[in-house]
Amino acid sequence: MKKELERRSYPRSLLNMVVQFRVRDMDEFMREFAVNLSVGGMFIRTRTPQPEGAMIYVQFQLEDGVKLIEGLARVVRVNPPEAAVPGMGIEFVIVDSPSRELIEQLVRERLEDHIDF
Repeated sequence: MKKELERRSYPRSLLNMVVQFRVRDMDEFMREFAVNLSVGGMFIRTRTPQPEGAMIYVQFQLEDGVKLIEGLARVVRVNPPEAAVPGMGIEFVIVDSPSRELIEQLVRERLEDHIDF
């Protein structure tokens, strides 16, 4: 576990949010839950992860239901369906400035909420 934390470039905040994603050859979005988020990417819990290296289009809305975050991401890690937490880690590749700012704000707020003094 410690090794994995050392590999991360950005701090991750816990998240339980529905994320929609699709790959090039899919007409419909798949809906799964993201379990954590960072400025650099997120982990999506799914029993049908895409293979490492796959490019996916992701989008999700903040709790207010108005602000949409969307972008292109690459699958960088896969936990198989039989893993304790099945799914895929994705790295954001192309995210527009407003979406990046919303991600930064969301991560910052969630990390501040979990600081113990």
